[in-house]
Formats: sequence, C-alpha cells, structure tokens
Amino acid sequence: MLSIDSARRRGMVDALPLLTPVIPFAMVLGLAISESSISDLVGWSGSSLIFGGAAQLTVVTLSGAGVGLLAVIAAGWVVQARHLMYSAALAPAFGLQPRWFRYLGPYFLVDQVFALVVMRTDSDPDVFRRYYLSAALTFWSVWQVSVALGLVVGPVVPESWALGFAVPLLFLGLLIGAVDGPPAAAAAVVAAGVTLATMGIPNRGGLLVGALSGVVAGYMTQRWRP
Repeated sequence: MLSIDSARRRGMVDALPLLTPVIPFAMVLGLAISESSISDLVGWSGSSLIFGGAAQLTVVTLSGAGVGLLAVIAAGWVVQARHLMYSAALAPAFGLQPRWFRYLGPYFLVDQVFALVVMRTDSDPDVFRRYYLSAALTFWSVWQVSVALGLVVGPVVPESWALGFAVPLLFLGLLIGAVDGPPAAAAAVVAAGVTLATMGIPNRGGLLVGALSGVVAGYMTQRWRP
C-alpha cells in the first residue's frame, strides 16, 4: 500500500518503463509536423493543447494533406473516443477528488497514465491524486521535449533515409497493439474495409467513414458477445 509521501516517487518510477515507445512516437510526430504544411510553432503547441499522440498525429497528417476542417476535427474525436471508456472506469476515483483535480486531471489521461492509475483506484484519494499527477507530469514533460526534438532533427534528416514510412508504420503498430479481443479485431477489419471501399469520397472522407464504421462494429461486437 502506497503512502502519501511515496506516491509521487512511485508514480514517476512506474512511468519510466512505459516511456520507451512514447519517445520515438513523439519524435515521429515532430518529424510529421516538420514535413507538413503546418508551422512548427503551431504544430508543437498542439502537443500541449491536445496531448494525445494518436489524435494529434491524425490531425497533423490530415491537415497537411488538405482535408476539410470538419473532417479533421471529427477524425480527431473518433481517435480519442476510447477515452470515454477510460473516464467511466476512473469516475468513482475522481468523484472523491477535489474540484480542481476533477477539471485538470482528465487533461493528462493518456493511454499509459490510464494503464497505471486504473490499478490504483482503491487507494486513498490523496495517494491516488499524487500518484496520478506524478505519472502524468512525467509523460507530459517527456512528450513535449521529444516532439520538439523531432522538429529539430526532422529537417536535417537526409531524404535518402526515406523516413516517410515511419508514420504509416506507427499507425500500424498502434493498430496491432490495440487488437486485444474480438471487438477490437472487428473494429479494425471493418474500418480498414470500409475505408478502402470509400476512398473515392472527396477530402479523404473515406477515412472518417471507415473510422466511424469501425467504432460501430466494435461496439456491436462487444454488445453481442455472450
């Protein structure tokens, strides 16, 4: 059982192993920003405004490709839809927290933070809060620095290295990592199939249609499971 005094240190220590995929992910995002039509300052500030790697990468790549604003916003919302489940799982623990934390805490709720704190929901409210903020601020700080590093390194990377494959491979890695059961598998298969079938929609609207179809397929599969 964690004490109030050890909660901060434990949150930081527990976060360190999960930083291994975060740093290259953030650097790829910085590289994607540097190669897009978005200014570096605007792109980097998005790391603080959104603080959601997959969502920001989606927004950056679609915006850089000239996709319409509404489609970009909708795609970002779809990517972040899983946070509704995160919020539901943490709602009892957040209900015991002071108001300022209930407003501020969700900003830091990325995948890695959820994976750590969901196992601490039965802790003392003060312990939970200190552990949560310690782990969250660790991820937030490393994320900001790593995205900035990707912005700096990106323009000087030789074109012969062909790093353009990094973003698609990153999305593929995220997809494979997320397929952990029938609902996720159904969502992935349906999303890929519908996106392929609707590629002719203007402004790459097929991506949005495919994403929404995948969400519906995953939800229905989960609901029909015995």
